Amino acid sequence: MPRWEPDAQERLVQAALDLFVEQGYDNTTVAQIAERARLTKSSFFRHFPDKREVLFFGQDAFFRLPADAIIAAPSNATPLEAVAAALDALGTVFTPDRHPFASRRQAVIAANSELQEREALKRAGLASAMTEALRQRGVSEPAASLAAELGLLAFRTAFARWADPANRQEYSELARESLAQLQAANASLSSAPAG
Repeated sequence: MPRWEPDAQERLVQAALDLFVEQGYDNTTVAQIAERARLTKSSFFRHFPDKREVLFFGQDAFFRLPADAIIAAPSNATPLEAVAAALDALGTVFTPDRHPFASRRQAVIAANSELQEREALKRAGLASAMTEALRQRGVSEPAASLAAELGLLAFRTAFARWADPANRQEYSELARESLAQLQAANASLSSAPAG
């Protein structure tokens, strides 16, 4: 086996996803992933601490994208306009070429409770990053947390729709639609009768 081959991390991710789909997450070993990627087991551990993290790589950069977009939003942007900018920034990650990977990844996560818990932690981290960025803009509580949570809900809704194998819309379009629907629902909460 060569000591170095280009794109080792991407090959490990693809090999892991293929194996997770073929034989299940629990039935797949790190050794199998490394072998499928034509790498050694030690090469795997240079890139990932365990097989679970193969599906969650790049998380720090992922959190920085929306946080940076919120901070960079125009100074007169409302908290939800800043959150909309964050959702747009995430569109740079969810490109058409990533769609097949995302669809398969979601199917693997949906079939495993351990991965669902890890995904929930990732979403909490995303909400926290957006909340902190809003605070840096001077948005006070509870508005910062509420805007971030609405952004997270819009993200989750848009991502689920985008990752659907039948979807043909771009992520950014779906995210904007989801945020607009949430804003409308939020407005209706103040005007709708309680019963």
